Amino acid sequence: MGKIGSTNDAHGLAQALCQSLEDDIVNGLLLPGTRLEEPELAKRFSVSRTPVREALQLLIATELVEKRPNRGVFVTLVTPHRLTAMFEAMAELEATCGRLAAIRMEPRERQQLADLHRSMGMAVRSGDQAVYEAQNRAFHDLIYAAARSDVLVEVTKQVRRRVSPFRRVQFTALSRLGSSYDEHQGIVDAIERGDGTEAYAFLHQHIMAVHELAQDFLESLQQKSRRKDDG
Repeated sequence: MGKIGSTNDAHGLAQALCQSLEDDIVNGLLLPGTRLEEPELAKRFSVSRTPVREALQLLIATELVEKRPNRGVFVTLVTPHRLTAMFEAMAELEATCGRLAAIRMEPRERQQLADLHRSMGMAVRSGDQAVYEAQNRAFHDLIYAAARSDVLVEVTKQVRRRVSPFRRVQFTALSRLGSSYDEHQGIVDAIERGDGTEAYAFLHQHIMAVHELAQDFLESLQQKSRRKDDG
């Protein structure tokens, strides 16, 4: 990726840089062992080194890179075991948000969730991956907000941030959009019924389905890295 769009929000710029680097890593463009140097990245994205430095700090939190003392920041990959641990935490937290949302959602919020779900169905039918991804974030954010638990939501978003590069991978396959939409249907139905137990179960299954895709993708990246090392 080249120049990042201009913005007056310094933190927003760092987040955009971080996401671009995340995508490069999970798409295999930046392989494990690659050193990420601030001057080169600043030149690549046509920005100063300050947002690059902040972006690298954000990236370290995802465990896609590591900072080695006196050596710099290097691309790495989480282990399968670590990735599973992250997704298990994500599944438990999101499922709990769903359980509370089913109990605490107001009628207007239930309608908003149902309307958003129908709109996502249109994105699936048109094959619009970008729109579906954006609406998917809004879908989950609406459930978080309806849980009415600031502390739970804060922790949930922290974990989501760590797994977000691998969650985004699912949207590269049109078949996954349909599966994701179908899984959302169960979540919406449970929340509309006010069934917290069912909402918990459907959300937990939904996140762990993404985990299976993430593990497959992680293995493909590891194989690509091994081929590079062998070559």
